[in-house]
Amino acid sequence: MDLFKYTKGIIDKAVGASKLHAVQKSAGELLDPMQKYLTVGEYHVDARDATPDGRPFTLTVYQDDQGILHQALSPESTDSLAAEYDRKFVPELNRFKAFRNRETGRRYVVEDYLARFASDVKKEIREGDDSVNIGVITDTHFKNVDSLDFYGWNGLMHVKEFSYLDQLDILDLKCHLGDWIDGSDAGLISESELMKLRDSFKSSKVPYLMIKGNHDENDKFDEHHDLKASFPEREFEKIMWPEMYRQRELGYVSRQHGVAWFDQGHVRVISLNTSDIPYILNEKGQKKYDVKLTLGVREDQVQELIEILQQSSGKQVILLSHANPINRKGGNALKYNGRSLHELLVAFNQKEKGRMHSSKDVPAEFRLSNDFDFTNVKDARIIAYFCGHRHVEDQYRINGIQYVLFNCSALMGPNHQLTTKYNKNLNRKMDHQNEFAGYVVNVDLFRRRIKVFGYGAATRRRIFFI
Repeated sequence: MDLFKYTKGIIDKAVGASKLHAVQKSAGELLDPMQKYLTVGEYHVDARDATPDGRPFTLTVYQDDQGILHQALSPESTDSLAAEYDRKFVPELNRFKAFRNRETGRRYVVEDYLARFASDVKKEIREGDDSVNIGVITDTHFKNVDSLDFYGWNGLMHVKEFSYLDQLDILDLKCHLGDWIDGSDAGLISESELMKLRDSFKSSKVPYLMIKGNHDENDKFDEHHDLKASFPEREFEKIMWPEMYRQRELGYVSRQHGVAWFDQGHVRVISLNTSDIPYILNEKGQKKYDVKLTLGVREDQVQELIEILQQSSGKQVILLSHANPINRKGGNALKYNGRSLHELLVAFNQKEKGRMHSSKDVPAEFRLSNDFDFTNVKDARIIAYFCGHRHVEDQYRINGIQYVLFNCSALMGPNHQLTTKYNKNLNRKMDHQNEFAGYVVNVDLFRRRIKVFGYGAATRRRIFFI
């Protein structure tokens, strides 16, 4: 019996190695041996063909009305003829796309990849008190187009696949840092996109934060069409935030600005909104402020942050927002109040008391006049600030605060003008491991380290000292 188990284990390892080799050809391309089935008919496939979990399936190859080849996988263990996975042949790629589960919308090769990623991360982190794991995804830019090398439907698929981490027992909290949609579709379509993203991201297993980005007001569509505002006031907020704020794990002052906090042990995570822009229309029904081009924070949101920080004794605080408030030179990275926000964080770390002011050239809608008093806060410090927006990975430490920037999950192919140099160098492609990007961030107060583990178009591991 022991010999049988040993032999069976060797066979399983061999099959697993063969499968891994099969789905990771050509520098990370997620292919499989079933690409060779190009003739209409039914075939028996199993682990030798890198099927999901090595199970036996019936592979059906058929043509649609346009003559496009499709493949469908139906489990042999059931009498149901319904396919569990399907895909189509794409002439531009000269191959089939990766199989997608019809129910979950996820690719099983990506699930396998994420399972290995999570397993590797678990080996490098300390479990126990004050070791907190935060899942991060940002800038998915979901758009209503089946693009093979840029923003499109892949944005929704990336969110669905990121949410697979919920099942892998690795996350204590997860967050989307904004730019859920590209904001270039008509209003009703973009609203539908936000609803699909919300439903794909929300979780009953892992607490989550939904942060607003500068594309999430749909102003990109308005820029290209000289029409009235395509989104009514607070449309993103009405779609995304009610369910977020219903979570018992989150604390908040109000439900108006996207500010919320999550505590685990001595770690406190606070979300902010750097697209806190007033909704003001002119006589043509067009917006005074283009949210895509105008980043800022305003007085009411800052007041909520002050109130939370004043009640943060004993906490090591991490802030999250879409955009970075300051750049690596310490300059204002927002249109309004980025530098002021950073100075407030420094005042908190120095346990100061004072009043915030704005210069005379700041419009009335963005002027600050907040009082703060951090003199009674004990054993607390802001240690890091996480953000996306720039479509790069970056890090800089200013006044003791680690600013960490995360790369976009949205596919940015090398042949597009908007693709950043960072992503052009990655040469990102559909169905390659660098098509998507996501992170697990381990905050370990005992070891005084922040470890950022990336998958896809992300650095495998970055370590920052607290």
